Amino acid sequence: MIGEAFRSFLFELDKNNNREWFDVNKSRYQKHVVGPMLELIGTVDGALSQLSPALRAEPKVNGSLRRIYRDTRFSKDKTPYHTHVHLIFWTGAHPNRSPGVHVVFNADSFTFGAGHWGLDKDQLERMRAQIVLDGAETVSAAVRAVAKHGVVLDPPALSRVPRGFDKTAEGAEWLRHKGLVVKSGEMPFVPALEKLDDAAQLIVGICDKMSPINRYLVDHAWLK
Repeated sequence: MIGEAFRSFLFELDKNNNREWFDVNKSRYQKHVVGPMLELIGTVDGALSQLSPALRAEPKVNGSLRRIYRDTRFSKDKTPYHTHVHLIFWTGAHPNRSPGVHVVFNADSFTFGAGHWGLDKDQLERMRAQIVLDGAETVSAAVRAVAKHGVVLDPPALSRVPRGFDKTAEGAEWLRHKGLVVKSGEMPFVPALEKLDDAAQLIVGICDKMSPINRYLVDHAWLK
């Protein structure tokens, strides 16, 4: 699964982030990265569909396995490849526009996170209405539920409570968020990642532990 060959590829890519090296080593990428990741994604699909909210696991590149190619059009960093492997499991119509869980494997560590960073106008209005209604009690409870599993809430997007809201009201500071995203720090590789069944159990466990933040977004920002 995520063994020495997987990690060695990422280590070497980090030192040789150019098209010439990648073209020569593309078969290694397909064999030791894409193959194992698609197998892992397919293995967790059934279990994730039973969570609340249910998460979609799509075993294909640009499905739950994100592309290794970087979009360099608007970046000063022109290196062509990501040096990590990014998995995403989501609830909704689109992986990048829905609440979900992200798991990122680096050469010597992994991280995970959950939520949705960019709510649209209607979704944001619904979330803010819920915050005003209960003084942020529900959103606070959702964040506390996932925080005990080693994640922290991203800082708010706004520097102040938006116009039209009472900044002195209970929970008003939560109105500064335009989405909800929680992230872990760097986690060391564990033996469980080297075997398919154990790696699948770890992924499902992460998604289950992160479900309160996605359930909050589905219940209080998304239209059912």
